[in-house]
Amino acid sequence: MKATVKTNKGDMRFELYPQYAPKAVENFSTHAKNGYYNGLIFHRVIKDFMIQGGDPTGTGCGGESIWGKSFEDEFSIEARNYYGALSMANSGPNTNGSQFFIVQAKSVPDSLLSQMEGLKDNGYPQEVIDKYKEVGGTPWLDFHHTVFGMITDGCDVLEDIAATRTGMADKPVYDVVIETIEIED
Repeated sequence: MKATVKTNKGDMRFELYPQYAPKAVENFSTHAKNGYYNGLIFHRVIKDFMIQGGDPTGTGCGGESIWGKSFEDEFSIEARNYYGALSMANSGPNTNGSQFFIVQAKSVPDSLLSQMEGLKDNGYPQEVIDKYKEVGGTPWLDFHHTVFGMITDGCDVLEDIAATRTGMADKPVYDVVIETIEIED
């Protein structure tokens, strides 16, 4: 399953992960097909961290799931917050609604990589450490935010959005608009 997020800055394509996060994918794809995200903005942009959208109020305080209430987290050791991950934004455990973010951190701080290396003997997979070293990401968000997809094309657009000038509350000074999200089953 694939998603194309069409913005006023260009398109980003994602591979969705229904095998790891079936409810998050169903929620996102149903909202997309129903036009819920059309015309919404990326209301929070933090360079070298992530870009966040999916809130109809544009404030970071709104939005709901297709079920009209929060839904539970779906974590998988196979789906991590690597660079380009498409993840559910939330306000704590099991509070998923309509908001999502795309990880834009291109590197992981050396101090955190050292901590991860120190956890190898406690079952932290070496391949995960190596992947974070290779592509970057936000490992501190693993098992706190459901990862339900990964960027496959349009990293230049992600970088362009991340470079957008922001003001109060990390909101872009000039709107970065989600024109539409197309889903391919």
